[in-house]
Amino acid sequence: MRFLVIGAGGIGCYYGARLQLQGHQVSYLARGAHLQALQNSGLTISHPQLDFNQPVDALDMDQLQSRYQCHDFDLILLTLKAGATTSILTQLADWLNTSETPVLSLQNGVDNEPVIAQALGRHRTLGGLAVRIGGHITTPGKIEATGPAQIVMGSWPNHHSEQIFPTAALTAFANLFNEAGIPTQLTDDIRYELWRKLIINNGVNPLSALTRLDTRSLTSHPTFGKTVYRMMQEVAMVSPADDVTLSPADIDEMFDLICNFDAIKTSMLVDKEKGRPLELGGISGAVIQRAAKLNIEVPNTELVHALLLQQEQ
Repeated sequence: MRFLVIGAGGIGCYYGARLQLQGHQVSYLARGAHLQALQNSGLTISHPQLDFNQPVDALDMDQLQSRYQCHDFDLILLTLKAGATTSILTQLADWLNTSETPVLSLQNGVDNEPVIAQALGRHRTLGGLAVRIGGHITTPGKIEATGPAQIVMGSWPNHHSEQIFPTAALTAFANLFNEAGIPTQLTDDIRYELWRKLIINNGVNPLSALTRLDTRSLTSHPTFGKTVYRMMQEVAMVSPADDVTLSPADIDEMFDLICNFDAIKTSMLVDKEKGRPLELGGISGAVIQRAAKLNIEVPNTELVHALLLQQEQ
């Protein structure tokens, strides 16, 4: 099959490389020095279970639209920062609307799939999570990744909704991913699973950027560990705004998962170190927005969010 990875960062390149090794054709949309390195020297990935160093089909926006039609691809993987989703869909609107190619979001937050569905329709929208994977660009063209790198995916917003991506076709993609060494599970309710992921993201991403600590150091700290848990609780408090119910068991499961996972730098911490904009809107911002809608307080999330905004200014 033919895949397009929009957002050739650590996560997108890792999954693309796995698919490429299985014999599938993969194109990567990238920019800047990273694009030049991919085009000139290929892609290098360092992972405990994967050493990859091969030429890749790396493109900028103009090259993508001039060389390919949307229908040339069987699936588009969206692995951009959450804040870039609306922009990329707008830039590629005419190109995307020439076919029915589905789009799988593997992004942080709970606001990407609604934007994709609004632009392309539910029947082309697949929700997904990149689970237990850390990955980032170390130097242009080179990726460092860790973790089992699983995927959880499903038709948006759940399999009981109308006008969704067909289950049989979804199963075929999941089987293909598994064959490529990407452990993949299907879920009947991807919106619920995205909110469970937001528990982890809101718990550790903003606080790691603020403290400059990796996940293991953060969760094992006597004070910061408690704050992580409270910020996770605040996600559960606001989830009813999206008709999702998260239980104390969900919080405990996600807290145990991040406590026992590899000590990694969160994506927000990597962005902080590199001086890039933080993904605040899609993570802590999403929690604060829904808290305002429900007229409830999320003081821990609000404080960490405000401190990070102040630092960025």
